[in-house]
Amino acid sequence: MRPSQGRAAVIAARQSLALRINDRFFYGWVMLAVASLAMFASGPGQSHTFSVFLLPISEDLGISRTSVSSAYAFATLVAAFGLPHVGRLVDRHGVRTVLTAVGAAFGAAAVAFGAVSGFVVLTLGFGALRFFGQGSLMLCAGNLASQWFDRRRGLALSLTMLGFSVSVAVHPPLAQWLADTLGWRTAWVVMGLATWAMLLPPVLLLVFDRPEALGLRPDGTVPDARSPHSEAGRHGFEAGLSLDEARRTGAFWIILVSNASFAALVTAMFFHQVSVFEAQGLGPTLAASVFSISAAVMVVMTPLVGMLLDRLPTKPLYVAALLSVSVALVAMSLVGDLASAIVFSVLFGVANAAMHAHFTFVWPRFFGRRHLGSIQGVAQMGGVIGASIGPIPLGLGYDYLGGYGGTLAALAAVPVACAAAVVFMRAPRLERADA
Repeated sequence: MRPSQGRAAVIAARQSLALRINDRFFYGWVMLAVASLAMFASGPGQSHTFSVFLLPISEDLGISRTSVSSAYAFATLVAAFGLPHVGRLVDRHGVRTVLTAVGAAFGAAAVAFGAVSGFVVLTLGFGALRFFGQGSLMLCAGNLASQWFDRRRGLALSLTMLGFSVSVAVHPPLAQWLADTLGWRTAWVVMGLATWAMLLPPVLLLVFDRPEALGLRPDGTVPDARSPHSEAGRHGFEAGLSLDEARRTGAFWIILVSNASFAALVTAMFFHQVSVFEAQGLGPTLAASVFSISAAVMVVMTPLVGMLLDRLPTKPLYVAALLSVSVALVAMSLVGDLASAIVFSVLFGVANAAMHAHFTFVWPRFFGRRHLGSIQGVAQMGGVIGASIGPIPLGLGYDYLGGYGGTLAALAAVPVACAAAVVFMRAPRLERADA
């Protein structure tokens, strides 16, 4: 059998399996499960996992914590600029091909990270893990869910984000146990091997770039012109602006800045939460324990926000989500006892759920699916850049003002300004004027 015939036979077998599954339920739900799995698998490239290794890396390499943190921040910033290229590759070759390559490279980067030595190699290791994990895997997961769902895209993307929420709950204690049991270097080897085993088989066997590859349509239904959010009913399934066309709209830049601001602010709050609580008279144990409250609220609220996105106009919900971040910042500045800490944690969880549900939803919502990879690549770059610089203002505020309250109050104005811009934002021609 010729190689081309072998490939054709494999493709035919995969298609046959997918269509048999589709006879029982819409195959997009399988794609959603893979996308959520990819979000979970990004955990070793996320800050909540790296936090476990800060001290052992610092002690083993003889590098100060400040130097380790600086290497991490610099690597994150540099890695962000490669994401637009990943997005273009998704548009050109399809998400399955790119997701396979990214999963393989991410696992290899994790295995190799167990052998880092010195500041330069550590920085390179951080860069690879952040680029493939936090950046590329999340981009591919969001693209896959967006391609397979239209009218139920809000719910689909919010369920995809649950993979990230589960990672927040699972990866830190798992990483801590591995580091305590096997040592921090072997822990990274295990996480890399686990990434390959968990991610590559379902991607290679199950993933199809778009429903049209199986003769299906998003949501598994015929176009519905009555739906206020259905691009299919108005423009066909291949509607969408190119990246250059999107860049010429004010909406693109308003959404980009709004999402990047959220990434910066939420990273700052996560990064400084223990320090803020201590500065305001609370112990570090309490500060760490209320993380679980925010995580639980996120798990409950994210799907609810996703369902609202499928039923209500997008702009008012987006405005409300941005304002919820401002409320959380103000609440953080007022924390002074257990009750106020719990109130803040609930509000912080709501803000995270609301904005994470919008983070990937707004791009296909306003700019369509045709060139979604390129657009999401730039969007993901903006988010990662925001995350890399987010903790700086609070650190400067503490150093020069002696506390966090004033800086938190000032930062609360940023989402308000973004929300005001969204109110007056003119939706691209692809979408309804009353979006």
